[in-house]
Amino acid sequence: MNSKPGTTTTRGMLGAALCVLFAGGAAASDHNVTVSSRISSEGLDLSQPADARTFYARLENAAWMLCTRGTRADLLPVDNLKGCYEKTLGDAIRATKSPMVTLAYLGNHTLQQAAAHAIEVPPQVAAK
Repeated sequence: MNSKPGTTTTRGMLGAALCVLFAGGAAASDHNVTVSSRISSEGLDLSQPADARTFYARLENAAWMLCTRGTRADLLPVDNLKGCYEKTLGDAIRATKSPMVTLAYLGNHTLQQAAAHAIEVPPQVAAK
């Protein structure tokens, strides 16, 4: 099965879109299917730690959902669930470009993991 995580884009500070590529199992021959989810930050001030953590939790949940279910029952699971989740989440964090959301990510991930996903680390954290 050819299934790979896709890319992530942002919609400014209003939210992030997460995308994952799945192999579809509904037809006789496999087809790649990209599933996505738009994650809204509406009503949140991402410069505030509590709101940034709330948004980060939304991104985590969406990445997990996209990599496990993809919002469709007939999709085959990805070959590497953890890799899909980490790439999707990392892409979303990088695309969001919010220092406070990045700090929330770094609460569960290392600087090396952030670097692997080309996430820009706030200068005060990078200096440590």
